[in-house]
Amino acid sequence: MQPLPLHRDILIVGAGPVGMSLALALRNLGADPLLIERRSDIPNTSRAAVIHAKTLEMLEDLGATAPLLAAGVKVPVFRVRDRGQVLVTVDFSSLETPYPFTLMCPQNRTEEILAACLDAAGGTIARGVELLNLTSADDRVVARVKTAEGPAQISAKWVVGCDGAHSPVRDTVGIPFVGAPYQQDFVLADVEMEWPLSRDEVSLFFSPQGLVVVAPLPDERYRIVATLDHAPEAPGSDLFTALLAERGPPSGNVTIKKLLWASRFRLAHRIAKQFVAGRVVLCGDAAHVHSPAGGQGMNTGIQDAVSLAPALVEAVNGADDERLAKWQKDRLAIAHDLIATTDRLTKAATMHSPIGRTVRNSAISIASHWPGLTDRMARKLSELDRVG
Repeated sequence: MQPLPLHRDILIVGAGPVGMSLALALRNLGADPLLIERRSDIPNTSRAAVIHAKTLEMLEDLGATAPLLAAGVKVPVFRVRDRGQVLVTVDFSSLETPYPFTLMCPQNRTEEILAACLDAAGGTIARGVELLNLTSADDRVVARVKTAEGPAQISAKWVVGCDGAHSPVRDTVGIPFVGAPYQQDFVLADVEMEWPLSRDEVSLFFSPQGLVVVAPLPDERYRIVATLDHAPEAPGSDLFTALLAERGPPSGNVTIKKLLWASRFRLAHRIAKQFVAGRVVLCGDAAHVHSPAGGQGMNTGIQDAVSLAPALVEAVNGADDERLAKWQKDRLAIAHDLIATTDRLTKAATMHSPIGRTVRNSAISIASHWPGLTDRMARKLSELDRVG
């Protein structure tokens, strides 16, 4: 690893999709941030797999959209079902955007593409560098870090935490992370399987046992996400076969041929009390976490980052904090709305009461026929309704 610089205008902590998008956007504006990542290896699991139209639009000027489109699968329909009953169909194909679809692309491939774009723009990632703490000193922030060569200090005008839900940046600054955990576990898998429904749709199935989402991935693969009251630490193919039999299409024509990767995870719905504290800024999961319903998480984080870049460059160059304050206000509003929306969707999908499920299904089916409603749902899911 090259020696770490002792001084830099902007230090970004965390080189996932959010941190790399911010570094790329800053370089596009002429800035030269330092991007550090505690992990020495590059993750090879897919995790987040949904990229929405708003994100593709924002990444276009950064050179990432074209390779993402080449790597992913375009899916124009999102459909909510209760077993064999279709409750609502959301069609993205009429959206006023160059990208009227959901793009399914495994996160590891997304990260490879963002890393290649960053490299082409002259940026680098300092891997194996772990943040220990931050201290304020006059008009700068001093980051104490640990590297393979030993401890070091980096002085920066601004520090941005893109370091995930358990953010050391947020914790060391002492920003409250307000919310509560979900009682259920989530399980996730990438599989090769025989699936009776079209690869043109992402399917969300409601059931009294919990929700299950099935979405196509490149190379004829599928992503499965489901809730469970108590998930095993290492979920296997038998579990996902049982989940699809219990909650998925009633035809039963589902066969998992190969389990490529699976994981259990626990989530909360939480939001940071503030996204800007002194000269420290939070983006992505460091600022907000929520249910994966709707595939909004990584997208919102990338949008946090790209929209932050111009305000941060102005702040570095000595402008007042009006633009940064507006960024914080806008992104806080988006995050609060996002958490409320995904929480409502998750609770609706996991409703246990038979009467409640009947009322829910009827209400959704009736509402889906209201003029313009599914178009508004498409704009909301694709995030094109966001300002800021």
